Amino acid sequence: MKRRDFLKLSAAMPVFLAPPVVVSLTGRALAARGRWDRTLILLEFNGGNDGINTIVPYADPTYYEIRPRIAVPRDKVIQIDEKLGFNPNLEPLLPLWKAGDMAVTLGVGYPDPNLSHFRGIDIWDTASDSDVILEEGWVSRLFHESRPSSDFAIEGVVLGRNSVGPLLGGKARTLSLNRKPDKFIKQAGRMTPGPSIRSSGALAHLIKQRQDLRTAADHIIARQIENVDAGAAFPDTQLGDQFRLVARFLAAGVKVPFVKLSLGKYDTHVEQEPLHGQLLAEVAGAIATFADVMKAKGLWHKVLVMSYSEFGRRPEENNSLGTDHGTSAPHFFFGGKVKGGLYGEQPPLDDMEDKNLKYSIHFRSLYATAAREWWGLDAPFIKEKALGIIS
Repeated sequence: MKRRDFLKLSAAMPVFLAPPVVVSLTGRALAARGRWDRTLILLEFNGGNDGINTIVPYADPTYYEIRPRIAVPRDKVIQIDEKLGFNPNLEPLLPLWKAGDMAVTLGVGYPDPNLSHFRGIDIWDTASDSDVILEEGWVSRLFHESRPSSDFAIEGVVLGRNSVGPLLGGKARTLSLNRKPDKFIKQAGRMTPGPSIRSSGALAHLIKQRQDLRTAADHIIARQIENVDAGAAFPDTQLGDQFRLVARFLAAGVKVPFVKLSLGKYDTHVEQEPLHGQLLAEVAGAIATFADVMKAKGLWHKVLVMSYSEFGRRPEENNSLGTDHGTSAPHFFFGGKVKGGLYGEQPPLDDMEDKNLKYSIHFRSLYATAAREWWGLDAPFIKEKALGIIS
């Protein structure tokens, strides 16, 4: 590989790659146990998504009393049952809802919630209790039980916000494409092999990281991802770009079990609307298009999209036409093996705790669902039960 190619590629975006795992007989047995041919796409709503303007309790008069200025008007809510409805900006998701490919988990949270952005997302990334600090992400911890075999070029791809999140602290081979992912693809296609460089110490470690990057790039080149057409016009948005690249990876046959995407600006303390509605529209448009592409490619049953966020928002609007940090909120599952519908219970607005919504589903139940029902793992560190969402 040419030296200047290494420098150009490493400057294009940060890449975090742990050394490849030596697969022993035990390692091969572990790898065989997980269904790593399936991809989990974790979508982070960075900043704390407002749950009751997402899944709207339109039939509850208290909702309009505590949100006289920012509530979603009842006549604009897309009713999904006699009490709840979608924000109108989620309309592109209706075909998935009607087809049973979309599940909504209500009131997701945990005891003694932490309302700090940094600690809140750390709890969700590591699956810890609120009073326990862990050094490893929950997906990294799953890899102790089983991990993809050595024929996987990469085990995780991170797009959007610069955090590996659930892959924290582990040895997963992870590509973090936070800046210009399309530039990575183009430069990877121009990379050419060259003489190996012998060295030791810190330089050897750097060269080893570059070699691991080269391995991942070779895999992408072999699959000719630069020439893969996603087959649909994705929305020209930040999240649309992320889902477009994931679609190209999967359509090209690149094997990756875990992908993390993110969309920011959910910290809506001031003038929540129309920003919040625009964010939901961006999510709905990107996911709806992605689902169409995956169905056309025969891959919809191989992907599971799941949302998460560090917390929700307070039910009462504030004096700045916004909402402050809150507790529980709804989250979503999408995919060809999803058993659609509502799961859990909507937190009542007349029975709150410190002016915040009580939770009905522990957030680790979402992870239990992904680990046990999607990947077929035991996940012994997750004590909560899976939700029965995956067929």
